[in-house]
Amino acid sequence: MSSGLVTSRRNRRTPYTDRVEALGVSGFSIVNHTLLPKSFTRSVEEDYWHLKEHVQLWDVGCQRQVELRGPDAAFLAQQMTPRDLRSMAVGQCYYTPLIDNRAGLLNDPVLLKRDCDWFWFSIADSDVLLWAKALALGMKLDVEVCEPDVWPLAVQGPRAEELVARVFGDEVRSVPYFSYIERDFHGRRLAVARSGYSKQGGFELYLDDSTLGAALWDTLWDAGVDLEVAPGCPNLIERIEAGLLSYGNEMTRENNPLEINLDRFCHLDSEIEYIGRSALEKISAEGPNQRMRGLLIEGERCPPCAKPWPIFADGIKVGQVTSAIWSPALGKNVGLSMISKSHWTARTPVKVAMPGGVISDAVIVTLPFDNERG
Repeated sequence: MSSGLVTSRRNRRTPYTDRVEALGVSGFSIVNHTLLPKSFTRSVEEDYWHLKEHVQLWDVGCQRQVELRGPDAAFLAQQMTPRDLRSMAVGQCYYTPLIDNRAGLLNDPVLLKRDCDWFWFSIADSDVLLWAKALALGMKLDVEVCEPDVWPLAVQGPRAEELVARVFGDEVRSVPYFSYIERDFHGRRLAVARSGYSKQGGFELYLDDSTLGAALWDTLWDAGVDLEVAPGCPNLIERIEAGLLSYGNEMTRENNPLEINLDRFCHLDSEIEYIGRSALEKISAEGPNQRMRGLLIEGERCPPCAKPWPIFADGIKVGQVTSAIWSPALGKNVGLSMISKSHWTARTPVKVAMPGGVISDAVIVTLPFDNERG
């Protein structure tokens, strides 16, 4: 049986899909019912080095926006997240864990404040739109909740700033991290944010007119020829080394924000109200039973981690590997892992049970992996 992805109209194309197909996309995943390019003709390692040295365009239109707009928009946004939004200004982007009544993590989007009564949650892979609509209806709030015609396009890599400045002006060079400015493009006002799913630097462009997708891609592409611009996608090696977590891989609704080290994004005093506050306060008081950690795994290059690999110590399971790959920079396999409290201290030795009956020695490390470089 073929393992290829069979698409249909339920799996939405983006305004950039035609362009990535023309440039040799070799695989897609599905995020928010939308196509996400996952590979091109380069190997993962070749793509890793290109991302670290040049600039790439990423079709991340799958990062759908959940828009809250109206008099109660700010109230609803705060109800959805334990992060304190009181000081958030228009033009800022906040990483915002969303939790349910039991403090289970529903999503970990980036929140853009477009105006005092206008917010966009740029979401990972779960149906936040339905959750937000249900809360608005149940609380009888004066707010419109919708999925607008907004399609992010990421420009990532050390030459991203130069490319974006060529198209949108030198003002973008002064945009702080996790902030945005609005720039004109074909009569539209695009939010140009210094953000993205890599640690190499870059921007995310929030195109609010799907008919202009090809024009936006082509404009950036033509402006970046001498910068060695290439199509790309989130790179597994780079994201693991950087300690960037993936909703649905590293964490699900079965996890709480403290388990994945999001303590600093959780307001645990009583000044603000949000759904799940009492549950999260209880978890904080008792302490989480497990935490997300890095893992250095000995041996030959590991296979893909298609499902979690058990982690053992003294014959007892103490955690699981959620994502793993060979790191060319470290010369070892690196992994992200959920580890029980008894073994999450850095430099703790463990063993990993990989496919095929292979048992490899490993050691726990803190994230990101920067301290592990020679």
